[in-house]
Amino acid sequence: MAPPVTVNSINPKVIECEYAVRGEIVILAQKLQEEITKKPEAHPFEEILYCNIGNPQSLGQQPITFFREVLALCDHPSLLDKSETKGLFSSDSIQRAGKILEQIPGRATGAYSHSQGIKGLRDTIAAGIEARDGFPADPNDIFLTDGASPAVHMMMQLLIRSEKDGILCPIPQYPLYSASIALHGGTLVPYYLDEATGWGLEVSDLKKQLETAKSKGIDVRALVVINPGNPTGQVLAEENQKEIVKFCKEEGLVLLADEVYQENVYVPEKKFHSFKKVSRSMGYGEKDIHLVSFQSVSKGYYGECGKRGGYMEITGFGADVREHIYKLASVNLCSNISGQILASLVMSPPKVGDESYESYTAERDGILSSLARRAKTLEDAFNKLEGVTCNKAEGAMYLFPRITLPEKAIKAAGEAKTAPDAFYCRRLLTETGIVFVPGSGFGQVPGTWHFRCTILPQEEKIPAVVTRLTDFHKRFMEEFSD
Repeated sequence: MAPPVTVNSINPKVIECEYAVRGEIVILAQKLQEEITKKPEAHPFEEILYCNIGNPQSLGQQPITFFREVLALCDHPSLLDKSETKGLFSSDSIQRAGKILEQIPGRATGAYSHSQGIKGLRDTIAAGIEARDGFPADPNDIFLTDGASPAVHMMMQLLIRSEKDGILCPIPQYPLYSASIALHGGTLVPYYLDEATGWGLEVSDLKKQLETAKSKGIDVRALVVINPGNPTGQVLAEENQKEIVKFCKEEGLVLLADEVYQENVYVPEKKFHSFKKVSRSMGYGEKDIHLVSFQSVSKGYYGECGKRGGYMEITGFGADVREHIYKLASVNLCSNISGQILASLVMSPPKVGDESYESYTAERDGILSSLARRAKTLEDAFNKLEGVTCNKAEGAMYLFPRITLPEKAIKAAGEAKTAPDAFYCRRLLTETGIVFVPGSGFGQVPGTWHFRCTILPQEEKIPAVVTRLTDFHKRFMEEFSD
């Protein structure tokens, strides 16, 4: 008798769904890690350097002191009654924790909250959005989620009715999008970012892809834009954003704006502008455009990935549709309270005059300037490698270099039944302990090969990454030279 569950009897959408940043190469890295732990001399390297995922604290980034002080006090409120707390915590973290606890029913971070998130925290976030954009924000438009990912899933669940529903996605894209579209049974409609123009987004290409999809009977529901870009690290110019907003309005598309890297901009000539700000500055209001903006506590300078905090701000949707979005949120009861608190802190950090302001700005600026230096060092290193070109890292936490591989390497990859860039990344891992994600996991122009590398290893480890990578690349290219 066959077992009740086999690979042939599970949901085919689960089989179709892939998530490269935690994929095959990473599983192998974890296996090697275990082998090194048991037997340090088992491999030609002492440690695995995880450059595969935007997980800053796992690579040594320190959390922001003020954020953690507030969290600690909220989770253990009896500390607020102890006299020695004043010597251990800043006065503004004590004050903020007291204010937040008053907003939480029963002052209990271990209790469920409203399904959209604690109202007082949503008020704080709305005020933060307003301060950032210069346009009003409504706390009732905000849904607090466990990181931005569940918010993306929620929107896909809402918009996708069948495989005839399409979502326009950038290629290369963050695999959360392809995975969630596959899981919810929709169709990914690709639009290609132009590597030659620094991963530019051409509205003419969006129109072309939209028409192609329509001709195949696909009803395109939404456009995903990731700004700053993941895995490509570009920051959109405001004029380009205006064209995108206009395109969504004219075509009746929901604009899904992934803005989780909004604090990560490393070049003085570029600034982050939210799509909400851009659409409002064009005179578009609630009735003109359906916009969903995603933010997370996992990225920026805070890097609180494990705390799972984030939100989506939903504008332009009718009250009847919002009821159904609320219902989807309520199926999950609520997002975790620590993440909710962090989301409010990220959007309302210490201000001038607060006791923590100077230490907070020093920590924030120290992290961001170090990330900018690391990005530049790695970008320069990639561009020195034979057959590798790398665009400027304007923002986010990644570089996405293009690699031209020798024919022999492509043939060897074919024999090993793997994509050429995955073949390269696998060899890199087993010989150096460095974990990159093959570009094939993000999508790329057919016939081109890439890999994604995070800029997150601590600054003192970057020279070792560069040396190991350079030596390996030289050996690899010599081995497979035509």
